[in-house]
Amino acid sequence: MGMNKVELCGVDTSALPVLTNAQMKVLFQRIANGDESAREEFIGGNLKLVLSVVQRFAGRGEQMDDLFQVGCIGLMKSIDNFDTTLGVRFSTYAVPMIIGEIRRYLRDNNAIRVSRSLRDIAYKAMKARESLGISLGRDPTIKEIAKELDCKEEDVAMALEAIVEPMSLNEPIYKEGGDELYIGDQIRDESTNEEKWTQDLSIKGAMEHLTVREKKIVDMRFFEGCTQMEVAQEIGISQAQVSRLEKTALKRMKKFI
Repeated sequence: MGMNKVELCGVDTSALPVLTNAQMKVLFQRIANGDESAREEFIGGNLKLVLSVVQRFAGRGEQMDDLFQVGCIGLMKSIDNFDTTLGVRFSTYAVPMIIGEIRRYLRDNNAIRVSRSLRDIAYKAMKARESLGISLGRDPTIKEIAKELDCKEEDVAMALEAIVEPMSLNEPIYKEGGDELYIGDQIRDESTNEEKWTQDLSIKGAMEHLTVREKKIVDMRFFEGCTQMEVAQEIGISQAQVSRLEKTALKRMKKFI
């Protein structure tokens, strides 16, 4: 097998063609006229796009062949729903559709099984959230979604929570320069354990060695329980800068504790 050759579903992806934007435009015109051969050619010319998306989901214990087939379903849905008059590149529209199709597959086949009734409520709730968001001009509350579906609020909340794919708190969600932000940085800590710990270790004395800005960040993060985003908005700097300053401040404080 060659270095760039990947076998999926009996297809040598290294030999797959790649269509230019001009070729896709011509094919779309033929597809609009009901030319099935043009549709097949368009699908074949975008299988490498599917492969590039599928590779993002490697290492999850799923068969790559299965994910590739699911991704192809997303590709076909993209072709059938793409609006050529919007002036958007096909790949820009197709990638989120393919990702969404794969995520639905992974969610429905998750080892943590979610009942069919709960999934049905969740899908209805997502549709209601989208339609209410348009009519209200904002994200609807759980109460408003429940009223729209004539369901209990707790049922809607439980259903939406059940279909969310679990994520690690150490998973990076943003990177700016050399600074990475993690999911854990977004979580507000409502416990009082940190307060007792900081009192026992004379944190106030150590904080005297910090700059005014560092002291403000430590105070908001560990005494007021604010997230890094809330601190960034209060001080007027980026969240990545807050993360960097927080780490620097804690490192300096350890010398005096």
